[in-house]
Amino acid sequence: MKNILLVLSLFVLLISCKTGSYDNFKLNNNEFQSVETDTLFQDKISIRAIQIDKNKIWYAADNGRYGFFNLDNSQKKENRITKDSLKLEFRSIAQTSKHVYILNVGNPALLYQISKEDSSAKLVYEERHEKVFFDSMQFWNNTEGIAMGDPVEDCLNIIVTRDGGNSWNKIPCDKLPKVLTGEAAFAASNTNIIIKENNTWIVSGGKSSRAFYSPDRGNTWEVYDTPIVQGKTMTGIFTADFYDSKIGFVAGGDYENRNQNFGNKAITDDGGKTWKLIAENHGFGYASCVQYVPNSNGKSIVSVGFSGVYYSSNGGETWKQLSSDATLNTIRFINETTAVAAGQNKMIRISFKK
Repeated sequence: MKNILLVLSLFVLLISCKTGSYDNFKLNNNEFQSVETDTLFQDKISIRAIQIDKNKIWYAADNGRYGFFNLDNSQKKENRITKDSLKLEFRSIAQTSKHVYILNVGNPALLYQISKEDSSAKLVYEERHEKVFFDSMQFWNNTEGIAMGDPVEDCLNIIVTRDGGNSWNKIPCDKLPKVLTGEAAFAASNTNIIIKENNTWIVSGGKSSRAFYSPDRGNTWEVYDTPIVQGKTMTGIFTADFYDSKIGFVAGGDYENRNQNFGNKAITDDGGKTWKLIAENHGFGYASCVQYVPNSNGKSIVSVGFSGVYYSSNGGETWKQLSSDATLNTIRFINETTAVAAGQNKMIRISFKK
């Protein structure tokens, strides 16, 4: 009897160990464990805005530069815009099927339409004001697009196009929520505006940090509070992403205390109406860009910024560092396991390994 019990015990133990190993293998097999990077190009350049256009990675940069890197032939094509003696810095980029749009961050605001066919540039919007500072730009479709910037009056400075980017018009302040004292935004990675179908979110920062929401491509707006650290000029949301119309993530923090990893991450599951701080005192500090991994059911998120490249497989609850590279400003996924990132003096391709 003792021998039978011993055999049964060993059998149960073996089955338990085997099952446990299999579960761990399944879990680990579905998570990123490491990254491999290859440099697409290096240059003396600052890039905060990139756009994936099939085999081309378009970028907008400092010193009036814009261009693309062709993944098929590993060639870079770059152009430069000069206007008077202005020092142009493009931190916003968006696209339609035929054009790419880039927007100067400061005064004057200069928005250029770039032909995908020959890379030629045409000025389609100009705004001069001492408070002009544009942060982000996106398109809903080939006809309608939106760009946003810091307040020049008592609302965010929001312009829209309804004719494919050929002309842009400002949304009047009486159609927008009023900003709070010291509320503005950060041109960190062209991720202040997030679009999912007709839904649009704009995130702010500074002394107040909130989420502005439009359900109808910018025609009407609501605004919701967030618990992200705020109250100083360089605090608040620097970046946001939504997986779908409900699941979203915001990050940022205190740029003057970039190691602070609390009060800098929050999630929503109701389309931005309510937010909850997550991963307090855990994971990355200041982040300039967050992106959901495609086809991950809103569970996998990657961030870049001062702390390096971080990854979460459980919706932002826990994080692990996959790279210590602190020079990246912005990242976009090409597919479920490959992304392109850019920042100070380089553009790289990141392969996420399971």
